[in-house]
Amino acid sequence: MTPHLADIPVLTTERLTLRAPKASDFEPYAAFRMSERAKGVGGPYSRYDAYQQFGELFAHWVIRGYGRWIVADRRDDTPYGVVGLYHPEEWPEPEIAWQLFEAGEGRGYAAEASLATRDYAYQTLGWETLISAVMPWNTRAIALAERMGAARESTFEHPDLGPLEIYRHPSREPLA
Repeated sequence: MTPHLADIPVLTTERLTLRAPKASDFEPYAAFRMSERAKGVGGPYSRYDAYQQFGELFAHWVIRGYGRWIVADRRDDTPYGVVGLYHPEEWPEPEIAWQLFEAGEGRGYAAEASLATRDYAYQTLGWETLISAVMPWNTRAIALAERMGAARESTFEHPDLGPLEIYRHPSREPLA
């Protein structure tokens, strides 16, 4: 029997499915979190830490009622990354967060999934605004935030990650 702890909705875009994590997603997730590519999210991490962080994907939905999805190919369910709504302890407010595995890089998947996430937050959850917290040296993440219409608003000093640039996404009113 599988316990039912949270209703994690499924979103679809032209090319992607945003869905709940499943056990088979752990290996690509861990490979990313343990690699140098995870520097943009505070890594690289140990496999043990990656496992704890993988479990947090579920826990966030249970605790907050929203969270991040596995971004997968609509055709064959290949996992490409993690995108969604993120608001851990000590964070200034909920954000659109994205991290793409190597197989998902350079295809526009982060933007496609992040826009679907923003639509979900505004249309389904009724939120008015969102941020994205980006490490100041992460030029690709900054470019994506700006491409989505977000503007640099301030800096947030995280106790473990250091300074993060806060990009404010347009409110839902201008997008309507």
